[in-house]
Amino acid sequence: MALVERTYDDSRTVAVETGPDGSHAAPQLSHGQLLLLQRQADGCRFIMEVKLKKELGTSTLKSTGHSGGGCISEGQSYDTDHGRVFVKINHKSEAKLMFDGEMTSLDAMLQTGTVKVPKPLKVIELDTGGAAFAMEHVDMRSLSKYLAQLGEHLADLHLHNQRLKEKQSTEMQTIGKGSGQSDIPVIDKFGFHVKTCCGYLPQVNEWQGDWVAFFSQQRLQHQLQLLEKSYGDREANELWSQLQLKIPHLFADVEVFPALLHGDLWSGNVAECSDGPIIFDPAAFYGHSEYELGITGMFGGFGKAFYNAYHEKIPKSPGFAKRNQLYQLFHYLNHWNHFGGGYRGSSLRIMKDLLK
Repeated sequence: MALVERTYDDSRTVAVETGPDGSHAAPQLSHGQLLLLQRQADGCRFIMEVKLKKELGTSTLKSTGHSGGGCISEGQSYDTDHGRVFVKINHKSEAKLMFDGEMTSLDAMLQTGTVKVPKPLKVIELDTGGAAFAMEHVDMRSLSKYLAQLGEHLADLHLHNQRLKEKQSTEMQTIGKGSGQSDIPVIDKFGFHVKTCCGYLPQVNEWQGDWVAFFSQQRLQHQLQLLEKSYGDREANELWSQLQLKIPHLFADVEVFPALLHGDLWSGNVAECSDGPIIFDPAAFYGHSEYELGITGMFGGFGKAFYNAYHEKIPKSPGFAKRNQLYQLFHYLNHWNHFGGGYRGSSLRIMKDLLK
């Protein structure tokens, strides 16, 4: 058997086995075995849909034929007594943790009123293993018309916590303070109150008061520790031992205020609907607003209109380009952990560039 990389429609790659002639290897199953597998799959689907009916409080659960999903989970739309919903399904043991984080992320962004996201409904543990996540169904198409509006909305999301802080400071100086206070608390640290997953790997979200320490330890170092367990890559470890000493210098004279981030804003997690842009599949936490723009440049799909509108509200700070590379490094390491050595070269190249 050989391993090759297959690129999926979301522009991410995974390793798949091939036969000696380069064809994709598949187990040879008899007709009876195939029928048995189909019956088992149908039985699991029936059990799952019975559970969904109960948990969603609906007597109707009819598949619409609309399906979707990415690298990690599959998805299906259903008509219910309460309207159409979209259900993500994942059979991994960590699926509930992953979906709990996604639901909390969507909820946090929804509360800001800055950017459109699907309304989360419920995370459901499945009797057959794994979990399902039900949310509002939204008719979407590829993002094209609303690029500039997405840039504006994303900047508003990133500025929301800072604006709350400024509003709170103003109210503290006003008689009768608190009459117009937001239900959303001001966050003055970096992290998140639940675990979130970028892909299927849980992120370390414990609160830290210092952004450089948070990002170095709980993002980059965590990824490199996972790589050490899987690959024991000596060159990556040597580069990291040098790079971690240089990272603080990339933030000289830069003030970082915690911003609520989507956390995985690549082009496969954005779209548009009839009334504007929409973002989904988040891995939220409070961090540096520039972090969000690391992955936007990795797979394309965002144009000048998006960046111009974003930076009209949040201008680039000195040293932006180098920090953008640093933030891309996290995503390359994360992809290496998810999809294998195809991302090793890019990860090491960025580390070397940052050390120049």
